[in-house]
Amino acid sequence: MAKPTSPGWLTAYAPIAEAIARLFHPYAEVAVHDLASDRIVALWNPFSKRKVGDPALLSELPADIRERGVFGPYAKVLPDGRNLTSVSAVLVDEKGARRGLMCVNFDRSPLEGVAELMTRFAAPVAPRPPELFSRDWREEIALVIDEACRARHLRRDRLTRPDRLALVKLLNDKGLFATRQAANHAALALGVSRATIYSLLKEVTA
Repeated sequence: MAKPTSPGWLTAYAPIAEAIARLFHPYAEVAVHDLASDRIVALWNPFSKRKVGDPALLSELPADIRERGVFGPYAKVLPDGRNLTSVSAVLVDEKGARRGLMCVNFDRSPLEGVAELMTRFAAPVAPRPPELFSRDWREEIALVIDEACRARHLRRDRLTRPDRLALVKLLNDKGLFATRQAANHAALALGVSRATIYSLLKEVTA
């Protein structure tokens, strides 16, 4: 941080601004603007390439920014194309007079890259080759339970007895208990004992 002559009111806010910049480094730039001079008076992690003493360009902000406590979040774009999410807060002195504006600019481009990557991984995949899985009853049980839980927005670790009963009925309707070890695998998939699976199966077949 460059240190030219700083206004007295800045002293109370500098540690806060620096703490924010440190916490989100290197993705947050924190700039403090002086309302009277329309200049940047303090700057941390300046990835926008601005410097202390540069024009604050407060005239580009909404006319009522001086009268509002907090403005944003709002979108900004760096010259290199990176997208920012920004928020600005009006700073007052010990008498309550509005003296400055603290702007926090968060570079969200890394998050957008992660989101894009996750979207690619979550993209629909081709149907399973029947010749590979037609006899894999373990895979079929796992797939049926997974698809049913997703369709019904159920979490495996929060299944109720009625949920498990419905899933066991679904497996039974598909003939997936025909194999001797199927109950063991269903019990593992549903987080219950084999005895519980047999009890549920008895209920759905009664």
